[in-house]
Amino acid sequence: MRPINLDLDAMRSFVAGVDLGSFAKAAHKLARSTSAISAQLKKLEAQVGSPLFKKAGRGLALTETGEVLLNYSRRLLSLNDEALTAVAGLALKGWVRLGLQEDLGAFLPAVLGRFARAHPDVRVEACIARNADLLSRIDNGSLDLAVAWGADMSRGNQEVLAQLPMQWIGSALQHLDWHAESGTPLPIIAFEAPCPFHSMATEALNREGIPWLLSFTSSSLTGLSAATEAGLGYTIRTALGLQPGTELLQAGDRGLPALPAIALTLHRREANPDPLTERLASMVIQAIGNEIAW
Repeated sequence: MRPINLDLDAMRSFVAGVDLGSFAKAAHKLARSTSAISAQLKKLEAQVGSPLFKKAGRGLALTETGEVLLNYSRRLLSLNDEALTAVAGLALKGWVRLGLQEDLGAFLPAVLGRFARAHPDVRVEACIARNADLLSRIDNGSLDLAVAWGADMSRGNQEVLAQLPMQWIGSALQHLDWHAESGTPLPIIAFEAPCPFHSMATEALNREGIPWLLSFTSSSLTGLSAATEAGLGYTIRTALGLQPGTELLQAGDRGLPALPAIALTLHRREANPDPLTERLASMVIQAIGNEIAW
């Protein structure tokens, strides 16, 4: 029997449509017509011999086959892109410096590993630091790229990658005995100032007239998570990089106020970086896009 070769181009359209939540948006992003995207999806279904989608209310949801194929599509596309990057970058030499928020520490090392394998003659220097430190290093030229929280319209060379909802986070085991109606201050666990999460959360509490106190501060995400897991209070982050022993809380739980979204932003030292830096930037953007497509 002649082997079937899955269409990578069709798989890219499939992944884009699922991630964007709309195949019309995927068509726009990939510069294709919606009819072309539809034809690609039908081709994929014919190749795997099973539907990829099923009706779910007024919309569509992935079938079991669709879920499996989505996972393999991501892996195949990642390997395809890595191979092309490696071939195109055989002659690239030099070094590139990247700064990250600690929330991204769980999955971006894999990106750095892929980049290093694709470009063995390139040295990558990476650091994990707080927002103010990352932006300072971009300004003084000691970093080429940095992924930070928030978007400052007065700054140049920045690209907002996502708007993520800020969320209250509590212990998964030591549930805190607190409710807004009790009138007792809400114990907050936060980074040492300045911290955009702390600032926006306390503004929300103040608007609702909910008293609060800073029960624990730390300079690391590990410290925040350990204190939260121990039930010393609630912290505020996003679902990105949620630590073991903690859980997301819903706005309204125990009278907690709703929180705004916060931007996750890529900062470039230069408006037109060299190809090496831009290649790493594109890999970081792709990894974050895959991670936040929960």
